[in-house]
Amino acid sequence: MARPLAYHPAHALNAICPYYTMFPLEYPFRVLKKHKEEAPIVLDPFCGRGTTIYAARELGLQAWGIDSSPIAVAIAKAKLATTSIEDVLLLAEIMIALEPEHVPETPFFKGAYHSRTLRQLCSLREGLLNLDEESNASIILRAAVLGCLHGPLNKTEETSAYFSNQMPRTFASKPDYSIKYWKERNLKAPNVRVIDVLARKLSRILNLGIDCVGNPDQILYSDSRTSEVYGKIPNDFSLVITSPPYYGMSTYIQDQWLRMWFLGGPETVDYKIKDQLKHSSQDAFINSLAIVWGNISRSQSNKLDLYVRFGSVPSIESDPKYLLRSSLEESGVWKIISTRNASTSEVGRRQATQMVDDSTAAVEYDFHAIRV
Repeated sequence: MARPLAYHPAHALNAICPYYTMFPLEYPFRVLKKHKEEAPIVLDPFCGRGTTIYAARELGLQAWGIDSSPIAVAIAKAKLATTSIEDVLLLAEIMIALEPEHVPETPFFKGAYHSRTLRQLCSLREGLLNLDEESNASIILRAAVLGCLHGPLNKTEETSAYFSNQMPRTFASKPDYSIKYWKERNLKAPNVRVIDVLARKLSRILNLGIDCVGNPDQILYSDSRTSEVYGKIPNDFSLVITSPPYYGMSTYIQDQWLRMWFLGGPETVDYKIKDQLKHSSQDAFINSLAIVWGNISRSQSNKLDLYVRFGSVPSIESDPKYLLRSSLEESGVWKIISTRNASTSEVGRRQATQMVDDSTAAVEYDFHAIRV
């Protein structure tokens, strides 16, 4: 079996931060190569960690992304940043040298991080939050910290790839569960220097200094249902590659609560944060998604292709083919050209296995539609 692109050293920038339910890099690469001679402007209205954006960068294509998650936007911006490892680490050292104004004292944070590591993380958090002006170096630094913020323990602290006690790498387990898990197994947070972990991660990124088409401002923090956001991108985009949240998956922000904390959020899980698409019923979800497809269809390009990877949440009874087809039909402007089985979400290791291992993969589908 061929090695997944996600694990290829040449694509370490795309893996700067693990992200829950990201689709395999092979998917956008396959679609983009099919359309490359058209020199399309690419759009992903649910860009997540920016896999489509990264694939477009690698192929020299212009790409724009939209997402309603601050975590997703922070990671996706890194896919269009160009800087040097030296500049990123220098910025990190400057920020870490400053004493933080606040360090969390909750049982979770005390169990999740060694006291020295936590202080350094808080210095970085405050330094990035207080920046007067964003730079490519700060964008990469933020994404790299998010990628190292939590994950499995290494055998030795000298080889640690993460800052935290044992946790999943793609999402943050809830505080009470984490504390219980660590106590039952007598697990202690590693005493690691933040700068050392970051240096190990960044040293694996081989193409960080290579110029690319576009810049991080092409990743927009917004709701793709709002028509206003499309006024900020070229009106002649001709290729859309995306994967919307699956029906019933409405806790993206809460599942990323620890990364939200680093971006300026609270020290506890905020369950009041609203999801983007409506998940109250299948009809509401279909209507919500149809609004996005309608917005996209207003591109002034003569030809417009839409590629969607879509599946289901194992714990929620639904037919992903019915939901996606219905949303396209309700928008009234799309014709489905093909639907094919994309195997399951196990392909490409799309789910975390640390601390949570009882989920079952669901079948996913690839849709191709054109505007009519």
